Amino acid sequence: MFPAEVRRAISAHPYPLLFATVSGAHLYGFPSPDSDWDIRGAHILPAKEVLGLFQIRETVESAEKDAVELDIVSHDVRKFFELLLRPNGYVLEQLYSPLVIDAMPEHEELKQIAEGCITRFHVHHYLGFAANQWRLFQKEEVHRVKPLLYVFRVLLTGIRLMQTGKVEANLRILNEEFRLPFLDELIARKTGGTERQTLDSVEFQFFETQYSTWEQRLKEAGELTVLPGESTARPALNDLLLRLRFKAISSTEKEEGSTQGKP
Repeated sequence: MFPAEVRRAISAHPYPLLFATVSGAHLYGFPSPDSDWDIRGAHILPAKEVLGLFQIRETVESAEKDAVELDIVSHDVRKFFELLLRPNGYVLEQLYSPLVIDAMPEHEELKQIAEGCITRFHVHHYLGFAANQWRLFQKEEVHRVKPLLYVFRVLLTGIRLMQTGKVEANLRILNEEFRLPFLDELIARKTGGTERQTLDSVEFQFFETQYSTWEQRLKEAGELTVLPGESTARPALNDLLLRLRFKAISSTEKEEGSTQGKP
């Protein structure tokens, strides 16, 4: 399912990974043949780094450009859990991505706990994200299909989250519900060509109207949602964090004991 380069990069990660998933165009349902692989995850720092005096490596980033272009970002579990407690749609989408490269058993537990992190205030993340993507799209001298697809992916993901409390980042799946007739054609242009598929001026005017319409629907979904106003997951996340730290300590002690026992 995943290129060998993706698996090799994950196996070379310097820390144990709670999970590693695929984000970006592959998750959103419209990768081009030349799309890079966006890998996101959460790692577990060892006790000697967390408890010591030196600055800890909360975030690990790397990029590779060979046969397959990779962009890899992971956060230490404490930072990742803190991000979950904010109205941050990015980390929710990474956590719930169905494209799982590697994961510990606690990944499933975290997904259950994180349901208590989803609040009505996530609407602001998706409104802000969509507005930013739309500004980037407008500024281009030649308007590309890719940022336009990102705009509608974000809007529909936000609406569905407000309506159901469930995270769905795949635009193809989302459009099975919303049935925007132009999306399938845009996806076909993007996936059948390159990252730089473009639009003409008439299309731009049409999509400007569509953006306004669906931005308003996201605002309305945020006003009507029955999602809670605050997260309830902090105690459970704290408990899981402690167990993951102790698990890492136990694993390190076993490895050191095994090494010391060798002649």
